[in-house]
Amino acid sequence: MALFSSLTPVFVAIICVLIGVIMKKNNGEKEKCDTKSKHPSRPWVDEDLKDGTDHPLEEEEGDEEWQGLEENVAHVPFTGERYSEAEMIKRSQTFYELLNKRRSVRFLSDEPVPREVIDNVIRTAGTSPSGAHTEPWTFVVVQDPDLKHKIREIVEEEEEINYKKRMGDRWVNDLKRLRTNWIKEYLDTAPYLILIFKQVYGQLPNGKKKTHYYNEISVSIACGILLAALQNAGLYTVTSTPLNCGPQLRVLLQRPANEKLLLLLPVGYPGKDATVPALTRKPLEDIMVVM
Repeated sequence: MALFSSLTPVFVAIICVLIGVIMKKNNGEKEKCDTKSKHPSRPWVDEDLKDGTDHPLEEEEGDEEWQGLEENVAHVPFTGERYSEAEMIKRSQTFYELLNKRRSVRFLSDEPVPREVIDNVIRTAGTSPSGAHTEPWTFVVVQDPDLKHKIREIVEEEEEINYKKRMGDRWVNDLKRLRTNWIKEYLDTAPYLILIFKQVYGQLPNGKKKTHYYNEISVSIACGILLAALQNAGLYTVTSTPLNCGPQLRVLLQRPANEKLLLLLPVGYPGKDATVPALTRKPLEDIMVVM
């Protein structure tokens, strides 16, 4: 009995050690699971292209000033166009056929394009809906040859790094069949470059920041409308997202810190020897689900 009593502290100590080991092992396995659940790092991701719309600006404590439009926006009567069913079908089919001819064209002519057309297509893009009607977009139109060439130098320098180091073999191989690389001649030859910046926040007259809700989604919708407007005008482009070029291009174009580059569009007529990949689009049954 005395022997058992003397050994009791030893047994307790051993049990405590075993419990500690088990708990440490479980915590280690949990950390491994947490690590696996996290997305792998992707060094090619452009910080400017990260969507911060889920994280609006923190409102200052006690500041109840509404930062949008006037508190009571007047509502006016609205009557939209109404067509017969036959006319609706005809118009929708005609518009589809027009947009179905849209292609990404990398071989653009240097033939001049009327500036008024560019003004009108950007006006059209500006009709896009936006979160709380903040209209968080800036369209920078570049036509100066020297400035276009500086843009090309910045883009090609970063794109070469993207292709060789950042993007990875799978992405580069997927692009090979489309015959794309980091050489962007169209940045020199296109009569216009349109750089679309998203305004991640605005600025109130009192200097405070104004939240731009869903800024990336809003600007992306505007870009889609812009592409349709260009197609309607008989102009062509290629959607370019020059990774990791945003900060340099923002400085070059003297844009403020709240603007981040989302898309770069060279705009013009197709060159005489222009070619495009022989691609097909998914049929309706592959992209639409009717419930």
